[in-house]
This record gives sequence, C-alpha cells and structure tokens, in this order.
Amino acid sequence: MSVLLAYIMGMALAICRVRGHDDGFLTEPPDYIRECKIADKNFVNCSTQSIQQLFDKLNDGIPGLNSIKSFDPFHLNRIRISQGNSNAINLKVELANVKIIGFGHTKVLESIVYKKDFSWKTTFTLPQMKLQGDYSLFGRILLIPLNGRGQVFLDAENMTITMHTKTRLYTKGNFTFYNVTNCRVDFKMDGLKSYFSNLFNGNKQLEDSTNKFFNDNWRMLADALYSVITQTVEDILLDVLRKIFHFIPANYFVSDIPTPEQLYGKTKSKPK
Repeated sequence: MSVLLAYIMGMALAICRVRGHDDGFLTEPPDYIRECKIADKNFVNCSTQSIQQLFDKLNDGIPGLNSIKSFDPFHLNRIRISQGNSNAINLKVELANVKIIGFGHTKVLESIVYKKDFSWKTTFTLPQMKLQGDYSLFGRILLIPLNGRGQVFLDAENMTITMHTKTRLYTKGNFTFYNVTNCRVDFKMDGLKSYFSNLFNGNKQLEDSTNKFFNDNWRMLADALYSVITQTVEDILLDVLRKIFHFIPANYFVSDIPTPEQLYGKTKSKPK
C-alpha cells in the first residue's frame, strides 16, 4: 500500500510541475488570458482585454506562480532616490518597509505590442494608490529645508500611468517567452494627500504647518516626489512582470509571436 501511495503522490507532483507549479512554467493556455493575433486589426482591443484579465487574476493569485506573494498590498524593502533637477528642489530620500495599496483596482486602458521588437506600451489607471513606510529625507523643497526620519503616508488619487516595457524573446520548452529587461513609467494624478511624521525632530508645530503646506500645494509636492513615485511603481511592475512572463509563455498572449531565431536571426540564450 505504501509503495502504491508513493507512486500516486509522485505522479501527482510530476503533473503539477508540468502544468506550471513550483514556478516552472505553464504548458497549457490558462483560462484567464485571451490569446490574440498581432496580425489582426483588432489586436490592441484584444490585447487590452487580455492584460486586464491578467491584472484581475493577480488579485486572487496565479496558480503555480508562488514567487508573487501579494500583489495588493505589495511590499518593497527599500527605495533610494536623489533628486536635484532645479534650484527649487534638492532632495535625498530613502524609503524602507514600504507597503503599496491600490494595484488590485488596475483598469487597463490600452495595451500596445510593437511588432519590431515586441516591446510594449501599456496605459492604465489606479483610482487610488496609497504608500506607507519609513522615510529618511534630507534637502529642500522651495524654501523649506527638510531633515527628518519617521513615517510617511502618501495617498494619490486617480493616477493614469503609462508603462513602457522593453523585452527580449527567448525559448524555453519549445515556447517563446518574454524576458522583461526594462520598465519605465510616466504618470499624472488628480490629487495627492501626504503626511510626514517627525519632520523637524519633534517640533510638532513646524511639522503640522509643513504637512498642511504640502497638502495645500500638492502639485508642487507631486513634482518634488516624481522620481520617488515613478521609482516605486517601476520597481513593483518590473518585479511582477519578470516573474509572470518567465512563468507564462508569450505564445498565450500573442499566438503568432515569432521565435527568437525568426525575430533576431540567431539563437538567444535563456536569461540568467
């Protein structure tokens, strides 16, 4: 009996691995992705629906993709940014223990895949994105000198994000895969609420007046923190996209995608 049980368990484990468990890769098309042909005139509409379905599935968790522990909220260990692009803004910011809430409500507006190199342009909205974590900040915004360590809370309203993604195709198990090599984002928003604790080493009156100034002049703060926000979003998306597209073959998104040999003219090795 024990031999039979071991055999059955071994077969079950083997089947799970073939179908995509243990962060291997899928060998059958999943029901949460719509296959599209880039040669079709309605490809952009089809691709937009497919990527929306993918984002929706991330909320529940993609079966077998165990490396993505949580999409909403999403956690980042550390972000470091230095920004000194004008006389008005000169900041050094470090964030740690960062939690971001809101990607579970992503609404995809458009998903474009370029035939030349199979890079992407994806536009989506987030009704709300909240960030909280520990901050260390040194520098100035306009005439306000800033030097503090504490907790930060940011609440962005109605963000529209345009994501530019670079990829290289590679082959694995007779499938074509995307290797996501770069992710760059631009964004705009309709509002930003913020709070920085311990901005002036315990001077509560100055801290409160500065936080009020930031909220009354949120566009100025959004400009000052543009690099911080874009770096945060880019880090999230790059991490998630790399894991997804090493797990799900590109063939299931673009059914007529070429092989690397067809696109580049020579074999491309598996990404490290």
